[in-house]
Amino acid sequence: EKRLTNSWVASIRNSLIEIQDINLKENQKSYYINQDQWDSWLEDEIELAIADASLEVMNGKLQRQQLSQMLNKPQLILTATELINLTYNYQIRELPDIIDDYLGNLPGGEDWKLGKR
Repeated sequence: EKRLTNSWVASIRNSLIEIQDINLKENQKSYYINQDQWDSWLEDEIELAIADASLEVMNGKLQRQQLSQMLNKPQLILTATELINLTYNYQIRELPDIIDDYLGNLPGGEDWKLGKR
């Protein structure tokens, strides 16, 4: 749809913060999943995410397979990887603003930033 809603942004932001929290080991210096290990996991999980997204996109008018065929999956994985990489480079208190800035630069993000959801 090339648009963002407040609830989608909140969901993405909260998920990334949770990933950072869960992924960081107790010693606060190392990770369970290293930065270069996400690609295969993302490729596996993307179909599950598409199934959930099909309920939201265009008010649920598309079936999962239809939506899956419409997506540029390599670009989607690249975007997800860039977002996950933020969790390695910023502290938790910085992440909300950094994530919002990143999302605001995606297609449709400018309208979201201007409140035109």
